[in-house]
Amino acid sequence: MSYPIDMSITPDVSAHFDAATNTISYIARDPASNHCAIIDSVMDIDYAAGRITHDHADALIAEIESRGLVLDWIIETHVHADHLSAAPYIQQRLGGKIGVGDQIMVVQDTFGKVFNEGTEFQRDGSQFDALFEDGDTYKVGEMDCRAIYTPGHTPACMVHVMGNTAFVGDTLFMPDGGSARADFPGGDAGTLYDSIQKVLALPDDMRLFMCHDYGPNGRAIAWETTVAEQKAHNIHVGGGKSREEFVRFRNERDATLAMPRLIIPSLQVNMRAGHVPADKDGNPMLKVPINTL
Repeated sequence: MSYPIDMSITPDVSAHFDAATNTISYIARDPASNHCAIIDSVMDIDYAAGRITHDHADALIAEIESRGLVLDWIIETHVHADHLSAAPYIQQRLGGKIGVGDQIMVVQDTFGKVFNEGTEFQRDGSQFDALFEDGDTYKVGEMDCRAIYTPGHTPACMVHVMGNTAFVGDTLFMPDGGSARADFPGGDAGTLYDSIQKVLALPDDMRLFMCHDYGPNGRAIAWETTVAEQKAHNIHVGGGKSREEFVRFRNERDATLAMPRLIIPSLQVNMRAGHVPADKDGNPMLKVPINTL
């Protein structure tokens, strides 16, 4: 499927790196107005102490307020397994709609069972304000934005294109970082390869912004590249690597990877659009399933 893209629009992008989770959150402003979106916010957690704070989200809020911006959207590229979303906290302060891919329902059904959630946990995506289908459009100010379905890492992954800029979530890392794992429930290496080809089919000079970076080989943290750079140099899919080569490599590599440090709290919170679950008395409470993940 091809998507109409206006490469003449260059959104103003501000990046906020969270060292605790190696996540990059973004504020993307419509160049024709003071309207903006936040992509992949982070809520801070000291998991050992069971303590949640909002320093990272407060920095996003402070920038938006200091610049006099209006927040239209709080976008989740997928249900993250390595950090907690701060979407409800930001929405309470600044407004905006929380959006995610419509396959969130698959994720909710899968992990609703893992965490033994009762019937009070809705598995219809109703915790979010908008559920995007492949190719859906929305506006940030006057800027047309498009959601592209890119499963493989998770069933609900989407890339969000705004003018000449795309926020790729965990579909790709920087060229020397390669690609995301595909061994979570609902993930699939072949599907991820196909999704990456959608990204690489975008214009060569499309700016790509990563959700994570780990500074391979000791280089400085980075988060912006282009389609052309990915096609030429990505160590997992660049240079015309075949689907068969990618699937073999990805499956072998994934078998060696440990679970993300924050996967248990992240999934419980993020499948609820950033809300912390509560016990029967209404107190915030997380579960730890044993020998399940």
